[in-house]
Amino acid sequence: MSDTPYVFKFGNGANSVDPRSRDKTVVGGKGANLAEMASIGLPVPAGLTISTEFCAVYNSNGKQFDDSLRAGVADGVKHIEEATGRIFGDTANPLLVSVRSGARVSMPGMMDTVLNLGLNDQTVQGLADGSGNLRFAWDSYRRFIQMYSDVVLGLEHHLFEEALEQAKEDNGFHEDTQLEAEHWQALVTVYKQIVQDELGRPFPQDVHEQLWGAIGAVFDSWESERAKVYRRLNDIPGGWGTAVNVQAMVFGNMGDTSATGVAFTRDPATGEKAYYGEWLVNAQGEDVVAGIRTPQYLTKQARERAGAKAPSMEEAMPQAYGELANVFEVLEKHYKDMQDIEFTVERNQLFMLQTRSGKRTAKAALKIAVEMVQEGLIDEKEAILRVDPMALDQLLHPALDPKAERDNLGKGLPASPGAANGIIALDADTAQQWAERGENVILVRVETSPEDIAGMHAARGVLTARGGMTSHAAVVARGMGRPCVSGMGTISIDNRSRTLRFGNRELKEGDVITIDGSTGDVFAGAVPTIEPELGDDFATLMGWADKHRRMKVRTNAETPEDCRMARVFGAEGIGLCRTEHMFFDAERIPYVRQMILAEDEAGRRSALAHLLPAQREDFRSIFKIMAGLPATIRLLDPPLHEFLPHSDAEFADLSETVGIGVETLKRRAGELHEFNPMLGHRGCRLAITFPEIYEMQARAIFEAACEVATESGEAIVPEVMIPLVATKREVEILKGLIDRTAAKVFEEKGKTLDYLVGTMIELPRAALMAGEIAEEARFFSFGTNDLTQTTLGISRDDAARFLGAYVDQGIYPRDPFVSLDIEGVGQLVSLAAERGRKTRPDIKLGICGEHGGDPASIAFCEATGLDYVSASPFRVPIARLAAAQAAIKG
Repeated sequence: MSDTPYVFKFGNGANSVDPRSRDKTVVGGKGANLAEMASIGLPVPAGLTISTEFCAVYNSNGKQFDDSLRAGVADGVKHIEEATGRIFGDTANPLLVSVRSGARVSMPGMMDTVLNLGLNDQTVQGLADGSGNLRFAWDSYRRFIQMYSDVVLGLEHHLFEEALEQAKEDNGFHEDTQLEAEHWQALVTVYKQIVQDELGRPFPQDVHEQLWGAIGAVFDSWESERAKVYRRLNDIPGGWGTAVNVQAMVFGNMGDTSATGVAFTRDPATGEKAYYGEWLVNAQGEDVVAGIRTPQYLTKQARERAGAKAPSMEEAMPQAYGELANVFEVLEKHYKDMQDIEFTVERNQLFMLQTRSGKRTAKAALKIAVEMVQEGLIDEKEAILRVDPMALDQLLHPALDPKAERDNLGKGLPASPGAANGIIALDADTAQQWAERGENVILVRVETSPEDIAGMHAARGVLTARGGMTSHAAVVARGMGRPCVSGMGTISIDNRSRTLRFGNRELKEGDVITIDGSTGDVFAGAVPTIEPELGDDFATLMGWADKHRRMKVRTNAETPEDCRMARVFGAEGIGLCRTEHMFFDAERIPYVRQMILAEDEAGRRSALAHLLPAQREDFRSIFKIMAGLPATIRLLDPPLHEFLPHSDAEFADLSETVGIGVETLKRRAGELHEFNPMLGHRGCRLAITFPEIYEMQARAIFEAACEVATESGEAIVPEVMIPLVATKREVEILKGLIDRTAAKVFEEKGKTLDYLVGTMIELPRAALMAGEIAEEARFFSFGTNDLTQTTLGISRDDAARFLGAYVDQGIYPRDPFVSLDIEGVGQLVSLAAERGRKTRPDIKLGICGEHGGDPASIAFCEATGLDYVSASPFRVPIARLAAAQAAIKG
């Protein structure tokens, strides 16, 4: 073990002395898995890992390396030298190393890597002599200069790419592999001159300077803008930090007996139990994922299925492929999960450079989880935990209508399934800008890079001209659930004119295209879509989830369409029916405006008389669709400004409808103007001043319930929710109104039904006074949207301007309107639940804000002992799975 707690060695038996060397929280995912593979006897090049803990030390210590760390790294380098028989910086027998990042969870392409480190003008000759391959040595040196200059020195990548393209053009070459040793040697001279010209100093020749420059660059990349965006999108805490892995280089670019590749033990798109991957002969790993060369298929079956001619690894290197296939089996059984593997073959010898649980589509995740239970690798609970609830979103959205007409522009690789259409955006910034104004966008690039992460997230889908199915675009899009077509070589993009050609067809930025990430097809225009079909794997896993969860899952819905969809997705009732949403219908809003602007009760009742039949029919539909399942109906809670007329034309139309003069209406609207409508005359406050509004709604609810109960024979039990209460007295007054209305309706109908009257806890005072409020309310539904606003003093409509900075700086771990602020708002929920139960032990407790579809918030609800969560229809499966996971984890 080294002298510093921050450095761990792996390979060649070193990792066995310290179990922390396999702890992802200490050495990151890459370091832990390298150490783990070495410990089970797989061929892993020796190396060292600087732990994630040092990342925080580095950033808080002025980005300096202390003597203790330097000594630990020196000891680790000595370990690599002993394992390889090579010496770092030696001119005759040089050791080259890779320097890579390694966070505790995979962040593909978000942080930096340097390969071939240790080369300079002297060691390159030693590499050439030792390998007997002059071309390989100078190819490695030019790669190192280019990568180091980009990652560490901060020079633009294109400067070197342009020089390379010029060298190929001057020599009449089309492929990098056509360049010989003398060409690479000449290009190295050009590359070094670029560094001198751009920086005013030569490319560093001291290998130790190179090493510490690369280590610092990897730590710095944790705080890069692209890494911050990725962490924010994937809920990765900034405090976790990254590890740095320094590992002996093995070379896939030593000729026709060498290769590199990326592989999965199962198909990450479909979940099929078949090896899946790509490889390149005479290449290094970056060539496969960067899209510089078109990779070849790993297996013969995949090559034949695709109709490709270039030989698969199975055919071209049968011995190395056989060893790789054995490694696949060992790793799946060891980790009990589908693995994503990086490997290199150096002169027919296989080396493992990485393994991790592979990112996969939702469809694949379900299939793999279910089949691994059937194979006896895992049990039902583990299968439930294996599937990311948010990934289910991929399964619940439309696919292309197979009967629709299509104008095919060509075909690329099916890199991430699903279909999307939108206007073409040729760069990430444009994609973001257009998405923010409400456009559906398809990001089209030659190839994506980590800097494109925000644009990829904003876009509905991604299309690239280069890159394979393990390229940056493919991996990131799959993780995001975005459809992606990669490697569409027929695209020609002209960024200056903002046009692109698909073969002989020219389109321009802003034109509409459709991509199908399941087939690789690209179409002109918007192709119609159809609803997806949920397969047997989905039903199996959700059945297991329902068996193991405790909380019920309801839906937020008020239209028949949403109610039906929620039932299909397994909703067990309605947790929030927002009645104000029912009033925006063009035929109803004039009467809502009449009700609001009326100057007396008679005027309001006249308008309400028009609304009552429509409300009753709304509730009839809901009760019929829910077929006896509970339905919580929130009485009217409109910020009045949302309903008031604004233009002269709207006032004129309303005047004609209700027979009141325009000037009278405008005067009344002025009287009702509020400076902060969110905190104004809404919710129960509206009914305290105008009780006839809730009287009408209560009558509509109970009349509809009686009618549906009589027709269907179902036990209809309405749950009537009073919104925005702050005091027990508000509930007492309005509950009395509801009870009196119910009694009248039951007498008229000759039928009595059970019903509940409860309230929405969405104000801090209501949470604090929950014990008193529970004396009147039989249920609490936590409206966490408004509870978050009123607790934090932040309007969710305006917060987007600054909350990103708050998350980046760790003020909030996530956007509190997306994932519940457990430390603050969560305390109010817990307190209200505790005080409510103390007064009324059988009180029903649920959550109906948007947080009801967020897995982290659902875990909090489980820990707090709530009875149910309520989510939008498409989030119901997510909530079911997340609730099961929370129950299993305890």
